[in-house]
Amino acid sequence: MHGYSFRRQRPVLNYIADFCCLELLLIIEVDGLSHENEIASKRDATKDQDLRDIGFEVLRFSSWEVLNRMADVDILITKWVKNKINPFEKGQQ
Repeated sequence: MHGYSFRRQRPVLNYIADFCCLELLLIIEVDGLSHENEIASKRDATKDQDLRDIGFEVLRFSSWEVLNRMADVDILITKWVKNKINPFEKGQQ
């Protein structure tokens, strides 16, 4: 993705990130059905905040989105990366 590499199952703090790009400080999480309950949602929110506290941005997608709308997921990630590497283009299409 624009020359940046993402590693799978990367340990960060006391967590395992589904996909992580250290250069961009970006973590991508893909959540299956086990994340669709209140306890898991609270755990995910804590994880996201802990990761933000050390400078990471976390993008979350459901496994359904990844399996059925991968083109849309790709567009969102690409847009995020482009805004990160060139923040002056934010808001421009």
